[in-house]
Amino acid sequence: MENYTKLKELVASIEADADKFFNNGNSAAGTRVRKGLQEIKTLAQDIRNEVTEKKNSDK
Repeated sequence: MENYTKLKELVASIEADADKFFNNGNSAAGTRVRKGLQEIKTLAQDIRNEVTEKKNSDK
């Protein structure tokens, strides 16, 4: 559950940069958004692995 909370915080943290990139055309903000999305991808995979592990250990 800890990683899920981190995931929600990470999504919220890139919101301002996404706004700057899409509405103002700020290229540096776009780079920060891409970096944040890569971190989200990694964290989401970690969460998937945790869920699978827990699901399989309960059987």
